[in-house]
Amino acid sequence: MNYFHRQIQLWGEEKQASLQHKKIVIIGCGGLGSSLAYALGSSGIGEIHLVDFDTVSVHNIHRQIAFKVGDEGKFKAQIVKQSIEERCPYVKVFAHVGRLEDFTCKGIGVDLIIDATDNLPTRALIDTYAKEVKTPWLYGSVEAFHGQVCLFEQSSFKAFAISNKTPEGIAAPIVMHIASLQANLALRYLVGLRVKKDLLYYLYFNDEGELMTQKLNMPH
Repeated sequence: MNYFHRQIQLWGEEKQASLQHKKIVIIGCGGLGSSLAYALGSSGIGEIHLVDFDTVSVHNIHRQIAFKVGDEGKFKAQIVKQSIEERCPYVKVFAHVGRLEDFTCKGIGVDLIIDATDNLPTRALIDTYAKEVKTPWLYGSVEAFHGQVCLFEQSSFKAFAISNKTPEGIAAPIVMHIASLQANLALRYLVGLRVKKDLLYYLYFNDEGELMTQKLNMPH
């Protein structure tokens, strides 16, 4: 328990011990997935599954903190697995190199599904999968200097208009900021603290450079 001393100060030994029995899947091991791995990989969650088909490219490295120069061409899921295991010996990590459909066919049950992908069609597939297995999923997305997060349970991702919009660039720190918000909501949910579900948090900078947060109830 010395490893988790500061978290135990926050919520006690019983809640910390309960995390050892939790299982999550992080879908996507790029920008959000890398930061989520650092935030959650050493939190005491018992089992973490990582799903990603992609390999590291040099243009990924500036905002995908699990990777360094020299990792080009390696599978992201495998590198993130190694990173988590090096930081925390109390977690079992499984790297699934492939697409979401490959993972869902395995019938692995988890307590929470975490989206760390980068496109709306894949998130629509995650929503369908989550509804089929009756498991909440934690959505996150980033673009430019803004991002959004929502813990979906009853509401449907169909509220988002699926399109082929070309995304803007991305500032590296917003990726970590949104992943941090996702990770905090995930931990609160997993230890049994109150979490507002089906509420979209939208964070952005206005024209004066002020950080704004909007909260939107998602329709059922």
